[in-house]
Amino acid sequence: MTDRFYITTPIYYVNAEPHLGHLYATMLADTVRRFQTQRGRESYFLTGTDEHSQKIERAAEAKGVPVQLFVDGLAGRFREVFDHWKIGYDQFIRTTSDAHKAGAQELWRRCRDAGLIYKSVYAGWYCVQDNAFIDGPKDGPPPECPDSGGPAEWVEEESYFFRLSEFQDRLLAYYREHPGFIQPDSRRNEIVSFVEGGLQDLSISRVTTKWGVQVPDDPAHVMYVWFDALSNYVTALGFSESPEPERWKFWPGVHLIGKDILRFHTVYWPAFLMGAGLPLPERVMVHGLWMSGGRKMSKRLGNGVDIGLLDRHFQHDAVRYYCLAEMGFGQDGDFTYGALVDRSNADLANGIGNLASRTLTMLAKYRESVIPDAAVDPAVLSALEQAVTTAVAEFENFEFRRGIEALRVAMATVDRFISDRKPWAMAKDPALERELDVVLVTAFAAVRALVVTLAPTLPEGAEALWRSLNFEGTASAVDPGALAIGDVPAGHRIGDIVPVYPRLNKEQIMDEITKETAADGAAPVEPAASAAAVAPAPTPATEDDAFITIDDFAKVDLRVGQILAADRIEGADKLLKLSVDLGETEPRQVLAGIALHYAPEALVGRKIVVVANLKPRKMRGLVSHGMILAASVGDDGVPVLATFAEDVPNGIRLK
Repeated sequence: MTDRFYITTPIYYVNAEPHLGHLYATMLADTVRRFQTQRGRESYFLTGTDEHSQKIERAAEAKGVPVQLFVDGLAGRFREVFDHWKIGYDQFIRTTSDAHKAGAQELWRRCRDAGLIYKSVYAGWYCVQDNAFIDGPKDGPPPECPDSGGPAEWVEEESYFFRLSEFQDRLLAYYREHPGFIQPDSRRNEIVSFVEGGLQDLSISRVTTKWGVQVPDDPAHVMYVWFDALSNYVTALGFSESPEPERWKFWPGVHLIGKDILRFHTVYWPAFLMGAGLPLPERVMVHGLWMSGGRKMSKRLGNGVDIGLLDRHFQHDAVRYYCLAEMGFGQDGDFTYGALVDRSNADLANGIGNLASRTLTMLAKYRESVIPDAAVDPAVLSALEQAVTTAVAEFENFEFRRGIEALRVAMATVDRFISDRKPWAMAKDPALERELDVVLVTAFAAVRALVVTLAPTLPEGAEALWRSLNFEGTASAVDPGALAIGDVPAGHRIGDIVPVYPRLNKEQIMDEITKETAADGAAPVEPAASAAAVAPAPTPATEDDAFITIDDFAKVDLRVGQILAADRIEGADKLLKLSVDLGETEPRQVLAGIALHYAPEALVGRKIVVVANLKPRKMRGLVSHGMILAASVGDDGVPVLATFAEDVPNGIRLK
């Protein structure tokens, strides 16, 4: 582990208002930075705006405002949003700043002096919206832009070129020698395949626009926007300044990017740096993109997520946590308001919030708010230590979803421990005083460990809970990897018990969001999950219709089952795949939509009720051979599994 860490987001085009994709990437980088700082590393976090290119020039013209005024306004808007969401960046860079322009020009000079830049004529298709060159014959129809979908434009103009073709072997050798340079591996493989296909020299200047960084010694040309923009990662640290500034010590760093700009960061940028004689980035981490209702978010479809609406209806912690817990790193994720409510209620209100509240309430009620002198239960301590170790390792690799899942499993273990021990019953029996102390100390140790480990993902709530635990400093200042979980300070007095994550009324929130989006002319949001939302209107019932016969009931084969294994299903965050013993020759596979409320490991060994003769149903490419029974509790329909108080053999029929 090095003692310094530098992370960057992409710098964002200022041709439109900030949206969820911008917020997600910046919150993710902020969470990484918080985690690295918590581990004791001196860290630096860069974000900012990309303010050049013909696309931005045209956007300003369409608005009828001077381009500098246009970019000033939107750059200010990005900064305002990030500040409001408490993004703790160290520097917000703007490519229109004089310092950046000077640095980009110095990078150009170094590549030019190395003999890697020459002047020629560019003739080809160019997509203004995507700032990308596209292959295709001149006499054919305009090719489609890769991201925006619009038609490309044919361009013929004098241009400077970078000798990218000379870097094919050097880049491939670097990828081989540094297998972790591009993550995840699927993106690395994609780039290796692209470079192996051959590289052509790259046009890196334009004469048809004046809005950009001037090419040194040739003011008729401005730099191609990607040469200009990519250089921000080193111009922000002052690589060309003399004397060398203190912040230059952070290079090389980690670039966090979306897969739509992969080639620019893993082919062009490393080649520019090699040409200039500068170290390459430590890693390029490629996150997925957010979808909405299974479709890519776009203005045309009207299915974007309004971050202003998120701000009005949800705690910032809930939005951050949802994004981290729902999207596996490198994969695409599906963002819905309903799932955000479910995740907030399941993990925050019913999870860490409820565990902290019940633990502190028991300490106040049974021990006058003072931690008793007792040891943490060994089994729970082992589960907590394993979960924290796993979470730290996963967070290190940006795998927040996996790390959070490990902590959710540990939380379920603690909840089950408390429920099995029944401290409320122990408190009535003086002979069980020492046993009660163990329960209270174990629960307190768990809350402290979970709050510390979750601090980067819940920056506001974790600190509020830390204050309720009544510890000095902040949770974010405690290294979870060095926390002695079993070392609980006897005699420590807890603080005031403050609710941190209230339960959300899903129906009310969904109704309000629907009304707001309808007023804005956006596409309707997904309905709240309820029978009324999906079932046809019932026909009027007669008195006889209210009853079934014994023959009707006999058609339903209800069996006692025991869960042997439970696993999450990739890409289906609400479903679990269960292996259930029904007393048959082999276990059945049953799919259940309970993943937001039950950790897989917490289900193993549970006795349940299964509808054994339900017609098999295929979901997510898997077949479910039955259905488990559960009650639907509260307005949000939280599932509670039907089970047994006594030990019942597997396969016994209910009748």
